[in-house]
Amino acid sequence: MAKSEQTFNKKEKEKKRLKKRELKMKKKEERKANSKGGSFEDMIAYVDEYGNLTDTPPDPANKVQVDAESIEIGIPKRIEEEYDPVHKGTVAFFNDSKGFGFINDSNSQEKYFVHANGLLELIKENDKVQFELERGMKGMNAVKVKKIK
Repeated sequence: MAKSEQTFNKKEKEKKRLKKRELKMKKKEERKANSKGGSFEDMIAYVDEYGNLTDTPPDPANKVQVDAESIEIGIPKRIEEEYDPVHKGTVAFFNDSKGFGFINDSNSQEKYFVHANGLLELIKENDKVQFELERGMKGMNAVKVKKIK
């Protein structure tokens, strides 16, 4: 004789599922019975001048007039500053055999990498130089490096 396909666990799960469905239907009926059927005016909310939600309309006397022309949409235009691309500094370190070194900027005291390919004249340590900056793979590099006499 074959066993029943339905196990005890399956029966219990089915009972729980049916019980859940009945509870859901009861809650739904209770909500329908207790609902007031409110009007639109009961559901509407207002925002006062401080940004808080209220159920009373705001006072028209507190209304602020905003000129539509003064509203900027998008990113405001940046004022172009005069930017001098030529920096001045001193050579902190330079290795002639390897062809690289570092320059300290006199204004910001930052160190910039310099390679022999970016030199216009030969430089040594402690030379006063002027240079331009260019973005390199690992940061800003000094290029067009020239001694100041």
